[in-house]
Amino acid sequence: MLVLKSTVSILITDPISRAATAKLKDDGFEVTVKELDPVGLLNAVKDFEVLIVRSRTRVTAEVIQAGTKLKIIARAGVGLDNIDVDVAKKRNITVINAAEAPSVSVAELVIGLILSLARSISTADAAMKEGKWLKHTLTGSELRGKRLGIVGFGRIGREVAKRALSFEMKVSMYDVAPSQFKGAEEMGVETVATNRKGFEELLKTSDIITVHVPLLPETRNMFGEREFALMKKSAMIINASRGGIVDESALLKALRAGKIGGAGLDVFETEPPKNLDLIRLSNVVCTPHIGGQTTEAQDLAGDMISTKLIDIFKKKVSRK
Repeated sequence: MLVLKSTVSILITDPISRAATAKLKDDGFEVTVKELDPVGLLNAVKDFEVLIVRSRTRVTAEVIQAGTKLKIIARAGVGLDNIDVDVAKKRNITVINAAEAPSVSVAELVIGLILSLARSISTADAAMKEGKWLKHTLTGSELRGKRLGIVGFGRIGREVAKRALSFEMKVSMYDVAPSQFKGAEEMGVETVATNRKGFEELLKTSDIITVHVPLLPETRNMFGEREFALMKKSAMIINASRGGIVDESALLKALRAGKIGGAGLDVFETEPPKNLDLIRLSNVVCTPHIGGQTTEAQDLAGDMISTKLIDIFKKKVSRK
């Protein structure tokens, strides 16, 4: 057990596993678990040295400025787009996350979305519940032999590749970082150039494209009218990364015009989405941002964050 020379106060505003919370308490941290609205967070954050959030809580510049005692902001998940990291850095506040935790869960959901589109599973299920028997109208397609293009070959992209290869799919990857190419070919994954030409080659040759990149100024609307025009008319696009990477207006237009075959979406520009025209299309399968929403992923994220915090403060204690 870590015995802190002075009690470190932690505020947890989004649910993490009970085991992770207990682990922090057992190691001498003072832990407060409380779901807060933006105003409540502004009022409360001033009393804590550590703030733990998931995706619901927005850690804005205003929140960070109000957190006069803050030393660490921890995200029990992957993305940091709900945290103003630049402001945190200026305040010398450390920002950590649990990037590895949801990789398998997101990858499995991606495969689920692909299968649902390829075999019209959601359409068939809805029809069955209405007493309709669509046996002769729902002809799907096999994944075997189809080409999956993975845009962004980090942890999640690699997990998707493993699963796609087990379906005997052909897998190609594109990434702007040359370091991500390491090991791809050994896995049996084909690579394209890191430039725009390579990206366009992947768009033209893939039967299914899945996106796994962070939301940055350079990736916002990465998939728009120009990109959809390059894809096969039968192609499907899967986005389980971040809303805003796929231009939803352009996607709606492309699907209605038959320029691409379908879409599987777990993330949206606005969440919950307000414009339901896209969601209601028969060739679109949607889930409410549940890529990392499994018991295993959440437990792992909480455990990773608690372990990182204990390690950080253990080092500080040992230096005193």
